[in-house]
Amino acid sequence: MSKQKKGVYTGIIEKDENGNYFCGPYLLDYQYTEANFKIGDEVNIKSVIENPSDKTYDQYPKKSKNFFLANLKE
Repeated sequence: MSKQKKGVYTGIIEKDENGNYFCGPYLLDYQYTEANFKIGDEVNIKSVIENPSDKTYDQYPKKSKNFFLANLKE
């Protein structure tokens, strides 16, 4: 768990038992993650929003689809 000035959070992409991608406490956008990343990738989360889904809100109150590989420079 590290917080850097570059973004909100840096961590490893994981997948829970329900098939949701997450990084630390944050739910990751499924389509975006599926298309661009793999489990185990280290990512920097740039921004988070309130999770709009009732289904996953209790487990992940915050969600992001604005993240990128941690080793890539902008």
